[in-house]
Amino acid sequence: MKNLVIVESPSKSKTIEKYLGKDFKVTSSKGHICDLATKGKEGLGVDIENDFKPTYTISPDKKDVVRELKKLVKDSDFVYLATDPDREGEAISWHLARELDLDMNQNNRIVFNEITKNAVLKALKDPRTIDMGLVKSQETRRILDRIIGFKLSKLLQKKIGSKSAGRVQSIALRMICDKEREIQAFVPQEYWTISADLDKKLETELSKYNGKKIEISNEQQADDILKALSDEFVLSQINEKSKKRSAFLPFITSTLQQEASTKLGFGSKKTMMLAQNLYEGIELGNGAQGLITYMRTDSTRLSNEFVASAYELIEKEYGKEYKGFYRVKNDESSQDAHEAIRPTNLDNEPEKIKQYLSNDQYKLYKFIYYRALASLMSEAVFKSVTYSFDNNGYEFTVSGQKQEFDGFLKAYKDYDNSKDVILPKLNKGDILSAKKIEKTQHFTEAPSRYTEAKLIKALEEEGVGRPSTYATIIDTIVKRNYVELKKASDSGKTKFFFPTEQGIITDEKLREYFLSIINIKYTANMEKELDEIADNKVDNVKALRDFYDRFQPLVDSAYEKMEKVQPEKTGEICPDCGGEVVIRNGRYGKFKSCINYPTCKWHESLVKKEEPEEVGRNCPECGKPLIKRKSRYGNYFIGCSGYPKCKYLEAIEGEKPKKYYRRKK
Repeated sequence: MKNLVIVESPSKSKTIEKYLGKDFKVTSSKGHICDLATKGKEGLGVDIENDFKPTYTISPDKKDVVRELKKLVKDSDFVYLATDPDREGEAISWHLARELDLDMNQNNRIVFNEITKNAVLKALKDPRTIDMGLVKSQETRRILDRIIGFKLSKLLQKKIGSKSAGRVQSIALRMICDKEREIQAFVPQEYWTISADLDKKLETELSKYNGKKIEISNEQQADDILKALSDEFVLSQINEKSKKRSAFLPFITSTLQQEASTKLGFGSKKTMMLAQNLYEGIELGNGAQGLITYMRTDSTRLSNEFVASAYELIEKEYGKEYKGFYRVKNDESSQDAHEAIRPTNLDNEPEKIKQYLSNDQYKLYKFIYYRALASLMSEAVFKSVTYSFDNNGYEFTVSGQKQEFDGFLKAYKDYDNSKDVILPKLNKGDILSAKKIEKTQHFTEAPSRYTEAKLIKALEEEGVGRPSTYATIIDTIVKRNYVELKKASDSGKTKFFFPTEQGIITDEKLREYFLSIINIKYTANMEKELDEIADNKVDNVKALRDFYDRFQPLVDSAYEKMEKVQPEKTGEICPDCGGEVVIRNGRYGKFKSCINYPTCKWHESLVKKEEPEEVGRNCPECGKPLIKRKSRYGNYFIGCSGYPKCKYLEAIEGEKPKKYYRRKK
C-alpha cells in the first residue's frame, strides 16, 4: 500500500475508494476521535490559568479505531486527510495528525465539496497544510461550550433540578419562552369587516371610504355603514398589472431545513441525516455516487461548471425562454466556504434513480435537484386584475390573477401552491347588484408560536449558532424536557414549540443571573468573533479570557444568591421507608418519589399511560394484530402486539420516529 486516505464516514470511504486506483486505501475515523478530557479542575479538561490550554483524550469508543489507523499509517508511504470541508472536519484532521504522528507542515489535507470522481481526483492534485485558523476557531467554540455547559449545568442541577444549559440551546429556549410570554400578555382587539356578494359570483370586501383606508372597531360602526350602502355597486376602477416572480435561490443549510419542514414534513434532524446519506454516496447500480454537494453551507454560490450544465439542460428540456440569470445573495455573516446545496450531476434525474433511494431520500433529493435547477430559470409572469366598486363613497375590492408564463415554476411546480383566480370580464362603469351584504366580527390573534421551521429561521436571522447545529439544538431542548413540540389543537396538523414548567423556570433563572451572557446579541457577537479567529484576525486566548472574566463572577454570584427549589410535598408517606413523598420532574414527565432518594428508590409515575389501540391490520411478520402505541419519547408508532417476541415496528407519518426501526431477526 502506497497511499492512505482518511475520511470521517465509513460509507464515504466506500464511495471514494471506488474512484481511486489500487495504490490507494481509503479508511474512516468514524467521526471525531478525540474530545476534551473530563479531568482537571471542575472536570473541564481546560487549564484556565494556563491560557486555557486544553487536554484532549481519545474517546473510549475510538481507541480501537485509532489503533487500527496507526497500523495503516505505518504501512503507508503517504497519508491524506480528507475529512469534511468545515471547521469540525479541519479539527478532526488536526486530531488525526497529532495522534498518528503526522507532519503538521506537510501538504496532506485535501478537501472537496462533493463526493464525485472528478472532485476527489482534483483535490488530490492540490493538497494543503491543515488550516490552524479553522482549528483554533473550532477549539475555541468547543472550550466555550464546555465551560458554559459544565458550569451552568452543574449550577442548575443543584439549584432547580434542570439537566443542562448551553451557549446556544439556552438562547433557543429563551426565544420560545419570550414568544410564550408575548402570547400570554396578548389582549385581543375587536374589529369588523363588511363583505358584499355581487352578481357574476364576485365576493368583494370593503377597503376604503372616500379614498382612505377604513377601520371598523365595533358593531355600531359596522351597522352605520350598512345603513349607508345601497344595493348597487359601480365598477369605478380597473387596475391591471403584470407581476414577475423570481426563482428561489438554491438551498443553504438553514433554508433546506426550513423548507423540508414546511413542504415535506421532515424535522431538521431527519433532514440533515438524509442529506448526509445523499452527500456521502448512494449505490446506483454502477457504483456509489455522492448525489449532492456538502450540506453544511451558508452560501448560495454555484460553480461555473454546474451553471453551464444547468443552462444546457434548461434549454434542451424547457426551451431558451426558460433560461434565467445566475444570482448570489449571501448575508454579511456568511462564511461562503462552500457552494450551495445542489445535485452533483444533473444526469442523475430524480425519477431515473428513484429505485436506488428510500422514499424519504427520494423526496429530499428531488427537492434539492429542482430547487437548484429552478434557481437558474427565468421569472414566472402573472397578470393581476383588481376591480374597485363604489357604493356611496365606500370602496369594495376584489382581485384575481392569471399565470401568463410559468418560468421557473415549470420545474418547481410541485412545491408551489399558487393558483389562478379568474375574474369575469367587466368594463368600467358597469353596475352590479348585491345578493348579500354582511358584517363579520373578528378579533386580532396572538402571535403564532414557533414551528421548527420558524425557529430555525429566527435563529439564523439573529446570527445565533450555525445552521449545521440547529438540529442538535432543537433535539437537546426537547430531550431535556424544556419544550414540547406538539399540535396546538386536536384538529390541527402543524406542531409548535410550547415551553414546559421546567423550561420556563430554567429560562427565568438564566435571565435573572446571566442576562449579560445568555442573550441574543452577545451570542451572535461571539459567532462573529469565532469567524475572526478562523481568519486569524482575533487571538483566541484573548477572546476566551475576555469571556471568562465576565462569566465566572456571574457563576459565583448565582451560587450565592439563587435559591434552591424544593420538591413539591404531597402529604403522603413512602410505603417502603415511611419518608415523605414528593413530586419531581423526570425525563419522561412528573413522578412521585421518596424524599430520601437515593437511599430509598421508591417511585411512581404521574404520567397517564395510554392504552394501545388496534389499527385494523395484522403484523406482516407474525400475523398478530398491529397496535398504535405511545413511546416514552412522546411519539406514536405502530408495533406488533406480540412484542417482545416480535419486534416489528412502523413509523407513523407526521410523527418523528426516534429509535424506531425494523429489527432484523
